[in-house]
Amino acid sequence: MRMTTRLKQLITSGQTAMGATAYDGLTAKLVCEAGFDVIGISGLQVSASMGVPDAELYSMSEMLSSTRAIVDSSTVPVIADCDTGYGNAINVMRTVREFERMGVAGLFIEDQASPKRCPLLMDPELNSIEESVGKIRAAVKARQDPDLVIIARTDATTVDEACRRGKAYAQAGADMILTISRCTKTYEDLVRIREAAGVPLLLILTGWTEGLSAEQLGRVAGAACYGTPTLMTVTQSLRTNLAALRKNRSSANLPIPMTSFDDFKNFIGFPEMERIQNEYMPPVQ
Repeated sequence: MRMTTRLKQLITSGQTAMGATAYDGLTAKLVCEAGFDVIGISGLQVSASMGVPDAELYSMSEMLSSTRAIVDSSTVPVIADCDTGYGNAINVMRTVREFERMGVAGLFIEDQASPKRCPLLMDPELNSIEESVGKIRAAVKARQDPDLVIIARTDATTVDEACRRGKAYAQAGADMILTISRCTKTYEDLVRIREAAGVPLLLILTGWTEGLSAEQLGRVAGAACYGTPTLMTVTQSLRTNLAALRKNRSSANLPIPMTSFDDFKNFIGFPEMERIQNEYMPPVQ
C-alpha cells in the first residue's frame, strides 16, 4: 500500500492517527521505533537543526534535503511542512510536485505572508483569503497521486476567522485543516472549526490540547502530532551531558545514561548492512 493511501485511510478511519515530529533521519527512526502512526516534519525543528530560528531562513532545497532523509528512514507516513509554499500559487505547484517526489504522504501549506513569522513569537501577517484559496487550489491541481493529503494551515488568531478560512480552504480541496494552537482555547473551539470546515483537523499537541481524550480527538482530528518534545528532549539531554562531560572529562556516569554502542549499531542498521555485504559482496577466497 502506498504511504499516501495509508495516511488517507488513517485520517478517515474515525480514530485519530497519533504522531510525533522529526527533523532528520535519526529522529524519524526513533519516532517509528516508539510506535507512532505518522511522522510530522517540523519547520521549527529543521530550522533549529541548522542552528537558526524558524523565520524562513532556509530554502525549499534545504527542506527537501531534510525531508528526503526523514522519508527514507521512516516506516510510517510522513507529513511535510511546506511553509508558505515558497512563493505564489505557481511556486506552490512546483513545491507540491517536488515534495511528492520525495515520497511524503501529506503536506501542509500555511496562509502567512512571506517571509513568515514564527507564531510562537508574534502574530503573523496573513495573505488574503482569496490568495490563500488560490494556493490550495493550485496544490490540489499539482498533485499526481489523488491520495496525497493536502493540508491547509491557517495562522488566524481568532476562532471566527479560522472557521471562515478553514471552510474556504476545504471547499478549495484541502483534505485537512491545521490551526495554530494559540487560536483555540477550548475543545469547543476545535469542534467549531471542524464543523465549519467539514474536514478533519490536524492538531499539534502542545499545552492544553495534550489533555484531550481519545474520544475528543476522534471527533475533531484525523491526525495529531506532538510538536516539540523531540527537539526539546534532544536539546536538554545534550546540554546536560555535554556540560558534565566538559566538567568531568569523562563519559562515565553522565547524568543521562547513553545508549550502548551495541544497541545503537543494531538500531541504526549495521546487522542488515552486514547481511547485504555477505550476500552481494562475499569475501574473496
